[in-house]
Amino acid sequence: MGKIPSGWWRSSTLVDMHSAPRVTVTAGAVDVRQRFVALTVGVVAASAGGLVLASAEGTLIDLPGLLLLVPGAIALRGNVFGAVGSRLGTAVHTGTFRLSARPDGVVGQNMLGAAVLSLALSAVLGVLARGTAVVFGIAPTMSLADFVVVSTLGGLLASMVVGVVTVGLAAGSVRFGWDLDNVMAPLVSTLGDLATVPALVVAALLADRAGLTDALGLGVVAAAFVALVAAWRTPLDELRRIVRQSVPVLAVAGVLDLVAGVTVEKRLDDLLAAEAVLVLLPAFLGTAGALGGILSSRLSTHFHLGLDDATPLPSRSSLREARSVGLVAVPVFVLCSVLAHWASVATGQTTPGLGDLLLVMLLAGAVATLLVLLVAYYTTMAAFRYGLDPDTYGIPMVLSVLDLVGAFTLVLALLAVGVA
Repeated sequence: MGKIPSGWWRSSTLVDMHSAPRVTVTAGAVDVRQRFVALTVGVVAASAGGLVLASAEGTLIDLPGLLLLVPGAIALRGNVFGAVGSRLGTAVHTGTFRLSARPDGVVGQNMLGAAVLSLALSAVLGVLARGTAVVFGIAPTMSLADFVVVSTLGGLLASMVVGVVTVGLAAGSVRFGWDLDNVMAPLVSTLGDLATVPALVVAALLADRAGLTDALGLGVVAAAFVALVAAWRTPLDELRRIVRQSVPVLAVAGVLDLVAGVTVEKRLDDLLAAEAVLVLLPAFLGTAGALGGILSSRLSTHFHLGLDDATPLPSRSSLREARSVGLVAVPVFVLCSVLAHWASVATGQTTPGLGDLLLVMLLAGAVATLLVLLVAYYTTMAAFRYGLDPDTYGIPMVLSVLDLVGAFTLVLALLAVGVA
């Protein structure tokens, strides 16, 4: 984390928000608008990704276990680039952000770290997915090489898209005065859905091709190992710190996401019977995760700048932030349901009806939002108190816990409404 320029925070608009009531109202309205616009764009993008998933029914059947990868692959994009966005947002607030392609700069080291983590963790995710399928008795399923190739190549393809968006948003925040804490998490996590689902489907074309798939699998594992070792030992301090701190938390997050994938994979027949729910799935997980990501990013910035205290009992300021984020959830979840229903009807996918989808989304969304706000606060607070970077730890844990909880709450809501 770069050093905060002396006296900078005293003239910050963040401080003005607390010192002048009129500014507080205005800034709050701006925050709400920025969040709602970002979440709306994200929901549309995630719904498009869900539509691709629902349309890939044949691929899901031909490559059993593919759906197991979806929550983890989607979450990995959000975990890696959401953390990048949060770090860049803090750099913007502290005045250390410079848009430069130099490998030793803030942007350069963050993007190199994201590339290494995407490659290495995607390969690990493929291996763990195969192991998870065996442990939970999901059979028949793809081979180990199939899992590794689909996860890694699909992940890299999606990461290129999300990486460009992340840097573009950071540059746009400087140019147009956006608050990255409001827009980065929603757009990166949900645009990651749009990129990841089609990327996995495209990468699946290389699966089940005997010798070719085996050779590709060995190649990507070797490349991932070499890249990880090089980054782990690099003389670039920020890159080394990012990789070393990120690997443990992303590994834990990956395990949680795979358990979420098991939950979804085991309900594949029910999901194919109501394909609108498959359209809904990425938007639901992405939106709830984005809400937690917004709170985590805001708290991280406030803790770094000394504008709030990282205490076990949330302060009034932290509670206001959580309440503000939670209130945006209701209209966005309603929008998820409406888009999923309309998209399904327009493309000939099966749907249980708009009323049932609304009930499912509101039930699952209420539980998931409450839990993700709790996780966002305590993960970010604990990371800061123990001297770790909350930008690196907060978002991955929020998104992954949400994926696990969200998958369960969505399935339970489907059962409660009678859709599944």
